[in-house]
Amino acid sequence: MSFKILVVTATSSEADTLKKISGMISIQDGYKYGNIEIKPLITGVGSISTSWAMKQWISVNGKPDLALNIGIAGTYNDDLKIGEVVIPLSDCFADAGIEDGESFLTLSEAGFKSAKEFPYKEGFLLADTRHGITMKNHLKSVKAITVNTATGSETTKQKLIKRFNPDIETMEGATFFYICAMENIPFMALRAISNRVEARNRNSWDIPLALENLTKTLSEIILTMEVKR
Repeated sequence: MSFKILVVTATSSEADTLKKISGMISIQDGYKYGNIEIKPLITGVGSISTSWAMKQWISVNGKPDLALNIGIAGTYNDDLKIGEVVIPLSDCFADAGIEDGESFLTLSEAGFKSAKEFPYKEGFLLADTRHGITMKNHLKSVKAITVNTATGSETTKQKLIKRFNPDIETMEGATFFYICAMENIPFMALRAISNRVEARNRNSWDIPLALENLTKTLSEIILTMEVKR
């Protein structure tokens, strides 16, 4: 019996890492690697498109055995190298809240929801321990935040550091965590560092390196899963 993995990406370039894996066989609507069936889902950038695409896919195809979110990310952590692949163990919707003058309140701090209400734990979404924690022994684990606007100013950067002390930033991660947790789907995420969070400077980014290393890590993980099946 095949093991079905839903691989969720925001862009086609991130999804293309799958076809570059040695031994990957192309099939209808996806790929096959040994007894693992892989279904790619390109959602588009951002939380709204990610949530709609994932719910639509699940409603049509049912729940996969594992959902895997892969892609690039910006880093706040100077100890993380450009191109390094990391595993997010927590995430949150960092800009969902209330501004009160110069202060910012999260939705739980503003009294709109409990910070302990499922699937949150103290206001954060935590990685699925069935898979994410296992990979912690092989990859650096990080604290992620999800934003609707990619950070590109020092002022915003410092506010987010003060509030959340994140390692990386994406525009879809927390949505993926949230939907998988609510649907009770085993999940994990992989992110390759493409840039540092700073005043926007595309010349300092290295997306090709990030995607190349993401392909290598993804290949190792899928090979391990196939052996264990």
